[in-house]
Amino acid sequence: MNRQQLQKNIQGTIATLPTAFDQGMKVDHARMTDLTRWWVSEGLGAPNAALKVAAAMGEGPDLNDEEWPHLLRTVVNAAGGDATVICALKPKNTLHTIADAKRAQDLGAIGLQIDLPFFHHANQDDLVRFYTDISDAIDIGVMIYNTYWFTANPSAEAMKAETMLRLADAEHVVAIKWNTPNPDDYDSMKKFAHIFNIIDNSGQPVRCHKNGGRGYISNLVAVHPAHDLGLWKLLEAERYEEAQQQIDRVRGPMAPWMAKTAARSGGYRQLKGLMAATGHPAGPPRPPTLPIDDEELAEIKNVLREIGWPIAA
Repeated sequence: MNRQQLQKNIQGTIATLPTAFDQGMKVDHARMTDLTRWWVSEGLGAPNAALKVAAAMGEGPDLNDEEWPHLLRTVVNAAGGDATVICALKPKNTLHTIADAKRAQDLGAIGLQIDLPFFHHANQDDLVRFYTDISDAIDIGVMIYNTYWFTANPSAEAMKAETMLRLADAEHVVAIKWNTPNPDDYDSMKKFAHIFNIIDNSGQPVRCHKNGGRGYISNLVAVHPAHDLGLWKLLEAERYEEAQQQIDRVRGPMAPWMAKTAARSGGYRQLKGLMAATGHPAGPPRPPTLPIDDEELAEIKNVLREIGWPIAA
């Protein structure tokens, strides 16, 4: 498929899926099957709400090279042949990344999320070669993950607007998760929004959409899909004030709990806690991250009651 066809599948509210683990910390494929079927029944897996497997929020970096393909296969099979599934790949050298990309393609992914090759301290020329070589080797879409915060010199190594323009001929590069080291550079996305789908990764979906962006990352869509599916409809209708009000109505009450639980342990424990609180548990996070305890679970249930979200009995 060409870029325009692929872009239709990587837009909207990208649904980062938690990876279900059992109490022995192994991937729980049966639970993942049940969760995937529930997500699809709630409207996820559509082109405007792709299911993203093995991303950072889904503890993808904690999965080994035997686990992530089986996880991807489980989600693809459970979601059904018409579902839109994206696979996140861990940062590796170009040759290894191409091998992983082809494997994900063969397993049914229609797109890939690929980090900057930050371990290589890549400069802008390196980034162009990296993503061009991957694009030339596959038939599915690539969403660049602008993970500049992992580099030795974030300001210098972040993907720049001018570099994105140099990737215009890399046909399978279709999107970028956009954030910038300098907040003043955020609006430089306007330089390439006519070529690539820009997916906000800075918590500013309204600003992104006003600039021509085509989606955003949410840490909540897998928890209560109706919230973000509704938010995307508001953005597409350019009802920006209502969209921001909906964001603030949820973010405000949740923020203290998010900060408190993050201070106790890192990782993405909050997503697992929220899944449990709404009655769709996905097991514990892998260590060293701590699972949400009973007190923290009770606290977030109170928050969810306040904002009118469903909770487990």
